Amino acid sequence: MRGVDVTTSAFLTGNYGPVREEVDAVALPVTGAIPEGIEGRLLRIGPNPVTDPDPATYHWFSGTGMVHGLWLRGGQAIRYRNRYVRSDDVVETLGGPATPGPRHGEGTIANTNVVAQAGKLFAIVEAGGLPIELSADLATVARSDFDGTLPGGFVAHPKRDPITGELHAVAYYWEWDHLQYQVLGVDGRVRRTVDVPVPGGPMVHDMGLTESRVVLLDLPVIFDLGLAMGGAALPYQWTPEYGARVGLLPRDGDADATVWCELDDPCYVFHPLNAYDDGDKVVMDVAVYPEMFVHGEIREHEAPSPLERWTIDPRSGRVDRTLIDARTQEFPRHDERRVGREYRYGYCVLAGDDGEDFGNLVKHDLVAGTSVVHEMGDGRHAQEPVFVPAHADAAEDEGWVMAYVHDERRNAADVVILDAQDFAAPPVATVQLPVRVPYGFHGNFVAD
Repeated sequence: MRGVDVTTSAFLTGNYGPVREEVDAVALPVTGAIPEGIEGRLLRIGPNPVTDPDPATYHWFSGTGMVHGLWLRGGQAIRYRNRYVRSDDVVETLGGPATPGPRHGEGTIANTNVVAQAGKLFAIVEAGGLPIELSADLATVARSDFDGTLPGGFVAHPKRDPITGELHAVAYYWEWDHLQYQVLGVDGRVRRTVDVPVPGGPMVHDMGLTESRVVLLDLPVIFDLGLAMGGAALPYQWTPEYGARVGLLPRDGDADATVWCELDDPCYVFHPLNAYDDGDKVVMDVAVYPEMFVHGEIREHEAPSPLERWTIDPRSGRVDRTLIDARTQEFPRHDERRVGREYRYGYCVLAGDDGEDFGNLVKHDLVAGTSVVHEMGDGRHAQEPVFVPAHADAAEDEGWVMAYVHDERRNAADVVILDAQDFAAPPVATVQLPVRVPYGFHGNFVAD
């Protein structure tokens, strides 16, 4: 990952740079054959500043959001569309009606993930922001507090229980002295919240979920009031003396039922791959950084992010760490029918040979302890992979891995569809988009 200096920001150049045009394209060219069973939208979101920010103060995480969608149906790539998520900054710059709905906190940006629940589509963000409802064609509808049931902000990474369909989430906000566990029902209303006290103001980008427990991350990237008063776009700072611990909260328990387990060394995690119960213990696989935001921002070569297995033992109060793969990797995903359950396969994006831009995709066999790399080719950089099962009863890796890819030669994006069981093989289909899709954060496939 790249960082900033006082004159320029790598997060504003190349394929990190914003696109300013909202595009509609139909009947997109395809190489290969799109599997007939893939019917729906591959959605993706990321920061896309609507104005030219000051490169000396811009932070990648703070850009106004833009959502991208590729519609697949009947073996055809029928449509691509991108739209700004109409936060206050976007409305002020582009005009048009203000986005209605409630507010929480100062910010109105939603730029980190896009999820469907209760027949609605939401752009979401962490740190106190509210979800922004989108229409089926990605137009902004309104800010949402889930019919008045959300007591504060929402999150960037809810976990969907594959049995109940509910979304489980852990929210944080700089004014709170707690983390908030939330359960969003299939009716689109929050049915449960639990406030779990924490001693500082940690950034909690993600969480873990098992069949019985919620995994809370209390790690040493901490809100810094001085940075906030100084105008920092992201006022969180590496604070190793805070320590690092993981909390196990029973899904039906109160805050005082949380068991905290300590790590020997400070570290930071944006994204777990998955978590599951192993008797009294919890196993969670994570892409882990030895440090983060040391200078208040992501900087070039700041830290590698190998994949580790954490075994969390509530009896000893300790977390045992085992290396799975030493290569720098991020954006881990798996078959989400296995959320919170034992699983075998996971998919990540690998860093390039220079340790900077991400490029190839890797499939991990966590039982065999092996991995397979899909080589994207020169000048091609994959974004987060998404697994789509071939059918409802498909085996865990019987399906397709899909990803947006930046092609430097075309200065535009492709979407590749890989056979998950023949991962190193050429894509079964490649869809050529007419425009760039800037490097961003997360997305999902929403079936028709």
